[in-house]
Amino acid sequence: MKPTDLPIQPSPIISYFRVGRLLYASMFLFILESWIYGVQLLKAINSGSIFWIVFWTLFFLFSFVHIYLVIMDGWSRYQNYKRIKDQFFIHGFKKKMALIYIGSKCQRMAAETAAEELGIKDQVQQCYRDFGVKWYHYLPYFMVKEPLFLFKKMFWSRTFLEDYYKPKFDYRAMVKSQIV
Repeated sequence: MKPTDLPIQPSPIISYFRVGRLLYASMFLFILESWIYGVQLLKAINSGSIFWIVFWTLFFLFSFVHIYLVIMDGWSRYQNYKRIKDQFFIHGFKKKMALIYIGSKCQRMAAETAAEELGIKDQVQQCYRDFGVKWYHYLPYFMVKEPLFLFKKMFWSRTFLEDYYKPKFDYRAMVKSQIV
């Protein structure tokens, strides 16, 4: 792909939120849920019932921890987005590269966002459709295939602890230099 083929590039913060839009919507729900469970926990503490204190504490912790997991997952998907955007820019659309990100809805969204910003979104989406991905495939495929995924190191490193990726190109600068 040539820099002259690039459409106008959004700000990195816009791309960050576009990549993780489903994650951040769920984060809002987890914040709301934590608040509701926190209120119930305070009521239980005031009533002094050990059963209800334990019950609402568990619900509150479940919800509260998910806020941080969503933030870490969003960070990891943004690293995927930057990596695949560089790969698509250097090599053009390659089915093999797109398939690396087929595993979950969030990974596909990272690849599709990168592809959209490079003008090749239709090719990436067609590739995923050709491999049987439907719009309602939200659960990551590995969760279905491997029910004990929580105990796998690969899950934690690929989902929440993706290494920082420094982009090889400044796409916005490339587009600005064309406009001037």
